[in-house]
Amino acid sequence: KVPAFVAEMSAWGVQTFKIYVGTGRPVAQAVIREAHQRGKWVTAHLAWNYRAQDAVEDGIDSLEHIDSIYSFMLPLETPRWPPPAERAGMKGKALADLQRQILEIRARVDFDQPAPLALINALVRKQVAVNPTLVVYRNWMLLRDLPAVQEHPDLQKIPARLREGWRRTAAANPLDPTTQELRQQQFKLMQALTARLYHAGVELFVGTDTPVQFCPPGFALHQEMELLVESGLPPAAVLIAATRNNARAINQTAELGSIAVGKRADLVLLAADPLADIRNTRKIDRVVHGGQVCDPAVLLSLVPTQ
Repeated sequence: KVPAFVAEMSAWGVQTFKIYVGTGRPVAQAVIREAHQRGKWVTAHLAWNYRAQDAVEDGIDSLEHIDSIYSFMLPLETPRWPPPAERAGMKGKALADLQRQILEIRARVDFDQPAPLALINALVRKQVAVNPTLVVYRNWMLLRDLPAVQEHPDLQKIPARLREGWRRTAAANPLDPTTQELRQQQFKLMQALTARLYHAGVELFVGTDTPVQFCPPGFALHQEMELLVESGLPPAAVLIAATRNNARAINQTAELGSIAVGKRADLVLLAADPLADIRNTRKIDRVVHGGQVCDPAVLLSLVPTQ
């Protein structure tokens, strides 16, 4: 089935294949093999059935989400957060106790231990890129109960109904307030790992996992770039990751990722230097899309706020 599926998707012009959570190694290997035979890019969001170490050795091109690496730096005996089907059969207290136990371990990962070092070295050796998506871990997975997340100014730029829907979802899935410090420690370690990967020579992308809750389309990209700089990356490296590197991940460097004759005229003109302050990427003077020059103020005025 995999060869036929990859062939069909390729015929439709698909450039990148994503192996999703729950896919086993034999299927993943088949996707990588078939896609690479057609010159396509293969990425993966990993958990449970497919280890990062195995995906790297199988020839994966990139990994989605910093946790696709972080989770596989833990000792093998570490308790794992169960898949949805297993969680459905567990009682509330059992889940809460398991979550705290896992958090306590994840909040003190040592990247200088043999297993983490081996995985980082393998990523470098096999030239596997990583898309950290730090913003989704801060804004939803780990720290959605922080006022700084729920009251972020970017949320005022999206429709009110969407904002309220996100808040209702958060209220229906509350985080244990007594674990907030552990969750903050884990997020800081995720940022530290991101910087560690960059300084080791791993190519990084800039992504957001939008439209996950509290990751507003467009604006979350600026938040992600800010988080990457906060993690220890130079602004120039973040800008390269968001442009040239991202274009490479979708096999479209011939059209996107840099400004050159013959490429698609999609770019933004800034009113301040982002190398001096990455937050200056928000100071957009003009948007050029398909060669058409647009005023960002006019574009934002067209977004419904109710």
